[in-house]
Amino acid sequence: MARPTSRRDVLGAALAVAATAGTLSVAAGQAAAVSGTAAAPAASARRPQPLVDNRFWSSYTDWRCGDRAGTKAVAGLRPGVVIARPAGTADYTDPHTGTTASWEYATWTSPVHRSRVPATEAIASWNADTPAGTWLQVELSGQYSDGTATPWFVMGRWAAGDQDIRRTSVDDQGDGRASIWTDTFSVDDAASGLRLDSYRLRLTLYRRPGTSLTPTVWRLGAMTSDIPDRFGVPASEPGLARELIVPRYSQNTHVGQYPEYDNGGEAWCSPTSSQMIIEYWGRRPTADDLAWVDPAFADPQVCHAARFTFDHQYEGCGNWPFNAAYAATYRDMSAVVTRLTSLTDLETLIAAGIPAITSQSFLKEELTGAGYGTAGHLMTVIGFTADGDVIANDPASPTNEAVRRVYRRAEWEKIWLRTKRYNASGKVVSGTGGVCYLYWPAHPTAAQRAALAAVGVH
Repeated sequence: MARPTSRRDVLGAALAVAATAGTLSVAAGQAAAVSGTAAAPAASARRPQPLVDNRFWSSYTDWRCGDRAGTKAVAGLRPGVVIARPAGTADYTDPHTGTTASWEYATWTSPVHRSRVPATEAIASWNADTPAGTWLQVELSGQYSDGTATPWFVMGRWAAGDQDIRRTSVDDQGDGRASIWTDTFSVDDAASGLRLDSYRLRLTLYRRPGTSLTPTVWRLGAMTSDIPDRFGVPASEPGLARELIVPRYSQNTHVGQYPEYDNGGEAWCSPTSSQMIIEYWGRRPTADDLAWVDPAFADPQVCHAARFTFDHQYEGCGNWPFNAAYAATYRDMSAVVTRLTSLTDLETLIAAGIPAITSQSFLKEELTGAGYGTAGHLMTVIGFTADGDVIANDPASPTNEAVRRVYRRAEWEKIWLRTKRYNASGKVVSGTGGVCYLYWPAHPTAAQRAALAAVGVH
């Protein structure tokens, strides 16, 4: 399980408000439209508005667009953007080591993307290689629905390794209208009607001065969303019976190991889930990569994943974009953070052989067979039974052999897709609203490409 409280819980407290009967009525109608349940539309009813928008830049044409200051696009089987010549030099004091160093830098800034979803939230993702002596920063700036602009918000400072900087989110960012909560841009008062209409992303690539080193970024983008307040959703109809064979790892076999990374395995649900899917796709760390791990520890790759997803500001391994970025450090892997709208979306992916990692929170009695409750937890969805129930690799299991679980469809869909819930004290707190990590090969099959496109990922 994820640890009981986190900075993301602070976001939940900020967003959670008592819903009026009218708000719940509207939310229920939207949820029914999302999950495909029938409703009697009014004569003037319009087609439901989308709730999620994804925009990712990844092609050679993409990288040649936007504004470049010292960067260039590179072609090939996997196009990207690199430092061509530095645009300048900047000092950076690492808040987690106190070390100040000078870095050459260059930037790439995306074109303006007007989201098809005027959004209350945005989460960035990136896939990159950062050799030793390099790192990168991702920022977001946009325009609100009232025509005013946001400042540039830092969405992450990241390196694949930890020898040059400590990868980190940045706290205390806000403009009085929106705030950054670890990895999520969030409008402070969604009930006001204020939304993020459009945005740009700025990528800054850093390297040691006087070298020819460069990060290479293959994918950069964001998911924006406006999920209605809802305490539940109608269950979707089962449509697939299939199970993918995904490696099984328990986070609980690592309890007490490397406590400097979020107190050890008891909080490693996210990297443990990430490692399962990375290995499903045939990738894994090398023996040299794992040489730092105590040889007495089983499944050292889980310890490795925890270390290299760890966010030194959040003080945890559950930063969503950092997990996706870690997965994409493996050979020819792509990864994004998005939101899905129903288990039907997950069935589409499973049918194409793509497992997914979902984020949910629940009381013990809300998920039959789990045996625990959690304020936030990641699991790997690997299939569906003939009755439509969810087959999940749940890392919050006592052993690797116990990881495979079957959970009731309606219960799962509710705890994953809702945005509001009651905690054990009866307080209204947030739910994740369908957050999902997707990892897949950089060169997918036609069926996999079609499945990803069907859930809005290109």
